[in-house]
Amino acid sequence: MHIVDRRLNPGGKSLVNRQRFLRRAKAYVSQAVRDSLKDRSIKDLAGEGEITIRRDAIHEPTLHRAAQGGNRERVLPGNREFLEGDRIKRPDGGSGAGSQAGEGEDQDDFRFALSREEFLDLFLEDLELPDMAKKKLVAGKIEGVRRAGYSTIGNPSNLSVPRTMQKAMSRRIALRRPSGADLDRIDEAIAEIEARATPLPDDAVALEKLREERAHIIRRRNVIAYIDPVDLRFRRFEPVPRPVAQAVMFCLMDVSGSMTAHMKDLAKRFFALLHLFLSRCYEHVDVVFIHHTDRAAEVDEETFFYSTVTGGTLVSSALDKLLEVVKDRYSPADWNIYVAQASDGDTLASDNARVVSLMQDQILPFCQYFAYLEVGREEFISIETTTSGTGLWEAYAPVSESHRHFAMRKVSHRREIYPVFRELFQRRGVGERAGA
Repeated sequence: MHIVDRRLNPGGKSLVNRQRFLRRAKAYVSQAVRDSLKDRSIKDLAGEGEITIRRDAIHEPTLHRAAQGGNRERVLPGNREFLEGDRIKRPDGGSGAGSQAGEGEDQDDFRFALSREEFLDLFLEDLELPDMAKKKLVAGKIEGVRRAGYSTIGNPSNLSVPRTMQKAMSRRIALRRPSGADLDRIDEAIAEIEARATPLPDDAVALEKLREERAHIIRRRNVIAYIDPVDLRFRRFEPVPRPVAQAVMFCLMDVSGSMTAHMKDLAKRFFALLHLFLSRCYEHVDVVFIHHTDRAAEVDEETFFYSTVTGGTLVSSALDKLLEVVKDRYSPADWNIYVAQASDGDTLASDNARVVSLMQDQILPFCQYFAYLEVGREEFISIETTTSGTGLWEAYAPVSESHRHFAMRKVSHRREIYPVFRELFQRRGVGERAGA
């Protein structure tokens, strides 16, 4: 038997060794992937690239004698300084207290190139949309198969041996195919006549008839096959649609004049990670982009991430637009509705009461999960508190306390985006608070 392995090894390297290394150093590789995000542009978030791992993180453990402690016996040649029976003082072990450059060789940190698929697998590990419970049949989507009886043609791997043998036996009985026992009976009768020492007068005629009958049996057994192609039965499967969980994610971004370039960059990075996560992990998830100043508009992806529009701030306009789109296209009875909002929290105090009313009375009752990300200036320190903050943060705080599926977070630096993103969409246990 000849086995030809046609699996492609990326870059000409051993795929097996590569996978083994990723399993062994998974924790360090995952951390390196997360650390590399803060230095990437929005367009390159999901691209392949090199990561750096500390060399001591991939060293295999070894056993060696300790410099301090323990007893050791050796036989050494004598010399002019030491005589038989002398005890040699243990040399001082290195304590790492030296301050000079010294000599010798060392190794740089290990650099490892990840493909896009490997990068995304590590980047999106253990993330999910919470509470995706509503399922329905989606037209045109065939995602499963079910048993649908038997057919006379099919793949050999689907051959049903019991059903095939049953059909073959029914055919042999219907056509009266002679059995092996019939042939054995004729052979025994012929052998008995031929073995007689004194043949009887009718033995010659009887022997001729038995031989003719034997030839007839053999002929019928050859004509009527034990298993015929018409007996073959294959297990048949047919595609069936399965209920799928449909979801829609509303991305609400504040683009008002109070949002600095740094704040907008943080918000866009968060939404870029969210969009990458949804497109990679879910097939039936729609994404609706809404940006707002004092007016809200539904826009496409290009406009959402690269538009330069600015103006005043009215958060309620974005919530009104969300409700309008839900009413037109996404029935809460059929869709799992999620909302992610990013803002600097600077809004009109007179608008906060209406925002809270819309959230409590209309949006949160049908929303599976609502995540609010407040972006701050780079020089500020993010402090997770619900007792102080911007006007919008203080307005949202009591709402978050009374609704388990409403999560709030603050970020001020690029390095905080990914940890906060993982907190908001980390896979959780049953009954665990969203974003906890």
